Amino acid sequence: MRIVNARVFLDGAFVSGGVAFARRVTAVGPAVTGPGDLDAEGGYVIPGLIDIHTHAAVGEDASDGRAEGLTILSRYYAAGGVTSWCPTTMTLKEPELTQAMHAIRDFTRPADGARVAGVNLEGPFLSYAKRGAQNAENLHAPDIDLFRRLNDASGGLVRLVTVAPEEPGAIPFIREASQVAAVSLGHTTADYDTAMAAYDAGASHATHLFNAMPSLHHREPGVIAAASDAGATVELITDGLHIHPAMVRLTYRLFGEKLVLISDSLRCAGMPDGDYVLGGQPITMKNGRATLSGSDTLAGSSIHLMDGLRRAVSFGVPLEAAVTAATLTPAKVIHRDSEIGSLAPGKWADLVVLDRQLNVKAVYIDGNRIH
Repeated sequence: MRIVNARVFLDGAFVSGGVAFARRVTAVGPAVTGPGDLDAEGGYVIPGLIDIHTHAAVGEDASDGRAEGLTILSRYYAAGGVTSWCPTTMTLKEPELTQAMHAIRDFTRPADGARVAGVNLEGPFLSYAKRGAQNAENLHAPDIDLFRRLNDASGGLVRLVTVAPEEPGAIPFIREASQVAAVSLGHTTADYDTAMAAYDAGASHATHLFNAMPSLHHREPGVIAAASDAGATVELITDGLHIHPAMVRLTYRLFGEKLVLISDSLRCAGMPDGDYVLGGQPITMKNGRATLSGSDTLAGSSIHLMDGLRRAVSFGVPLEAAVTAATLTPAKVIHRDSEIGSLAPGKWADLVVLDRQLNVKAVYIDGNRIH
């Protein structure tokens, strides 16, 4: 297969040329010219997007533990240009989390669906004060044995886990868990010193920066400044509701290639306004804004990651930086960048063709066109 007459994303920049591939990429760049199977008509060819923090969409949730639901989700992500995703669980009791882990472990990707690149445990090791839309009844102190049981139940697929580092036992937990998966700081009241201690112990990431953590303050810099000083990667929800566009631009300037775009999407993504459920709690979506029912507490988002990429660009993030933040950097976070996240010979042929307005024209996974 050959895609030609394109602006191909290669080593952080767009170059004129094309890409040749079977199941894996065989050649990419200016040398791929001449007749092709698909003429991109001057549009963009980028790696498939990687959403490492997404709970749910189109009425389904990864925490439900339903094989059918995971299949529906994988097709929804793939149709919009996400070729790999990390099913992200909520703060639930161990039996429910175990059921979800088993379903993800046993999941078989449909031919037209996105690949599961790992599991993201957003809970239950979080702060009560910064629990956000997480169910307080299910919070649990950092527990390495529980973490290991859940990882075993997933077949060793856990790639990311969030912890509030101020909770009792968090620092020893981070030392152990970081040997298995990337540890992220989030849903936390931690001050700068506590956050730095956590990064020194092995944490390397921050969950939906700015949300569910202390604000950046000139005398109390907190997790945000600690993440910058520690060289951590950071997530950002660019739906235009969770983060003001000026802060999106600021975060890009501060973190550069450490920035990761996420959807943090819920069941309401791809659905009409109305009432839904998140981790056993009712949520309401109105005009695309999802909150805990009867409150102003923001839950996750209602966007697809491709929407988040487009909005980040509209907010002033350079297209090249936004693509990197939705492809290579998340692949690095979950240690899958040797297989996915960029267009390079030998990597899986997961790629998206966009027109000049960033509309999806074609999606390929394992070299097969699925959209």
